[in-house]
Amino acid sequence: MAWSPETPYNELSPLPPAGVDLEPKEVLKATVEARAALAALGQAGKLLPNPGVLIHAMPLLEAQASSEIENIVTTADELFKHADSGGGDHATKEALRYRAALLASIHR
Repeated sequence: MAWSPETPYNELSPLPPAGVDLEPKEVLKATVEARAALAALGQAGKLLPNPGVLIHAMPLLEAQASSEIENIVTTADELFKHADSGGGDHATKEALRYRAALLASIHR
């Protein structure tokens, strides 16, 4: 049988499935709420004298949470204290290395 874009491959049913609501009301309501929350966060960010503080805090807190999965536990205080120097105990240094890797992957 020759390939044709109009014919499903391997007898797959066509998409989207008939009778399935792809945009249920619950999802749409949650989307509206999420949009409102993001707008409020954007407005709050504009009130800060230095919004970069929030931007730079997120990778640190992500590094802390992800490191805890691997049983490398440190505190946010330690991470913020040693964020520029790279010092601290072993767990803090490891979480800071995780943050460095995360930032390197973003800036590639």
